[in-house]
Amino acid sequence: MKLDGFGIFVKDMACMVRFYRDVLGFEKMTSKKFNYAKGINGHYEIALSVENYDAVDSTYKELITKGATPVLESTTEPWGQRTCYIADPEGNLIEIGSFTNSSS
Repeated sequence: MKLDGFGIFVKDMACMVRFYRDVLGFEKMTSKKFNYAKGINGHYEIALSVENYDAVDSTYKELITKGATPVLESTTEPWGQRTCYIADPEGNLIEIGSFTNSSS
């Protein structure tokens, strides 16, 4: 299975397009990908995976430098996932994680 796209509901399309295109580096991002509304808990949550633990740490630092809002610094969970959280400009959570330990 491959993620081919997703939609989230937003208030400020131009701001969100810039964030997902320029900060997260999503390709072919246009305002047609967004609509206005909120998720069940008031926000949406998106999970992204990276290659390994080191990539979780470096991606978190890079995205904060580019303007993402820090929520939770990188941590290794008891179940073996290295994860961190950032937020987009409207407060939607974005998890970045990996189950592959860099030293393995």
